[in-house]
Amino acid sequence: MRPGDSLTVVLHQTRSPDNLGAVARVMANFGFGRLVLSDPATYSFRGAERLAVKGDGVLERMAVARDLPEALKDCVYAVGTTSRTQLKGRVALSPEDAVRRLAEESVRGRVALVFGGEQRGMSDEELARCEDVLVIPTSDVQPSMNLAQSSAVLLYLCHRQGLGPAPQAPDAVEPGARLGTLDALAKRMREVMLTADFLNPQAPEHVLNELERTLMRAKLTQREAELWLTAFKHLGRAVARGAAP
Repeated sequence: MRPGDSLTVVLHQTRSPDNLGAVARVMANFGFGRLVLSDPATYSFRGAERLAVKGDGVLERMAVARDLPEALKDCVYAVGTTSRTQLKGRVALSPEDAVRRLAEESVRGRVALVFGGEQRGMSDEELARCEDVLVIPTSDVQPSMNLAQSSAVLLYLCHRQGLGPAPQAPDAVEPGARLGTLDALAKRMREVMLTADFLNPQAPEHVLNELERTLMRAKLTQREAELWLTAFKHLGRAVARGAAP
């Protein structure tokens, strides 16, 4: 893995070439190289190089994902950023606490720092894809920060925390469950529980979101997550046979 690859920077629904270039420059400032665009608002980012001073390598290696679950699929832990102080069912971490969590979780695998789009940030549903949420405290005079500013604050803290080259996990630490595997498990659970009439088909999301957060808090290993996924596949077939007329 390249230096900085333990941390993935995800820009969700980014629309500005200038902001993309500025973030690439900040990443180069602090030695981070793994950038993923999630569901970008445009695929025309010509001009980003103008602000990505010496961050061209970040742009060249940049990946594009069709949505947030795809962008996070190889990570074991993600923190979403928001400027909102009122969050539904969530308590925001301070930047310092969030960065410490990122460093702790990076022993289990890749971790992600997710930034929302310039116009609306991240919705509650999008933030639910992240195990934790952080808010940068700002003055009431100007509470909002632009994407380049917030990335500079947080990536500086990540650099100070030592989130650089992927750490060597102790022998006793198994690789953590990738969020892509947990997402597949959650989808399989949804299918099985709907078939078994455990969920209200008109409004299943409340229970499902709570169960998904439980999966993330459980800190499953990749092997454990794959075992649960296999179990629900078999259970789904059995439930479907029982539900058939």
